[in-house]
Amino acid sequence: MNPRLSLAALSVLHLAPPDMVTCAADAGYGALGLRVLPATADEPAHPDFVGDTQLVRDVERRLRETGVRVLDVEILRLRADTDVLAYLPALETAARLGARNALVAGNDAIASRLVARFAALCELGAPLGISFNLEPMPWTDVRNFAQALRIVEESGQPNAAVLVDAIHFDRAADDPGEIRRTPPDRLRYVQLCDAPAERPRDTDTLLRQARTARLMPGDGGLDLCAILRALPRHLPVSLEVPMPDLAREIGAVAFARRLRAKAEAVLARAETHAETERTT
Repeated sequence: MNPRLSLAALSVLHLAPPDMVTCAADAGYGALGLRVLPATADEPAHPDFVGDTQLVRDVERRLRETGVRVLDVEILRLRADTDVLAYLPALETAARLGARNALVAGNDAIASRLVARFAALCELGAPLGISFNLEPMPWTDVRNFAQALRIVEESGQPNAAVLVDAIHFDRAADDPGEIRRTPPDRLRYVQLCDAPAERPRDTDTLLRQARTARLMPGDGGLDLCAILRALPRHLPVSLEVPMPDLAREIGAVAFARRLRAKAEAVLARAETHAETERTT
């Protein structure tokens, strides 16, 4: 098992949560991400994945049997009408499964309200040992790294962080130098994938590429090494690469193994480059 690598839920979203755990273990991952709450209305949903349910108990059993841990849970959206307290059952389930990170999307155009709700969410999850990672995405109200970091800092919460996702970071034209200048405790894990170098010119293509048509690390044109070298060393890496057709064609475990091998090669190159920088 590679303890640094985590299999993101979006990479194998067609699997039921207990099977995601088994897939991660069989493919050599030390961790995985789980979608306790769906991101969109048209994706597979598991309404019984919150509380003391059979599904939650099945996931707990698979985690015990395999030794795989839960790196993060998804996805908590902060909208104009969000009741933060309503997320407590999902967070309690996440903590029960051992998750220490939750992914947050900002979907509120009023910055002050978004900061206040994000701070409230962090306070709600702090007793559970959960950190909240705000993910900038170019089509949301938190479009880039700088905006996400500003919200995180203004929240004033020690368990608040920014989540770097390689494709969103590139599509927002963010600079790895921004990561280097960020306090390390504001970065808890990173999501890694690849994509064509040419940036989409319309939102529909941007969304389609991000949700169903990414590439495995090293197979595209993103400067992954620059992003990885800017991050704190040994940060957990979640492999979020939705390629549903390929995953079904070759099987989830074979897909996840190929994804892990590709990521390990990119991580090795990034570490070699970083070591060269440190010694020159």
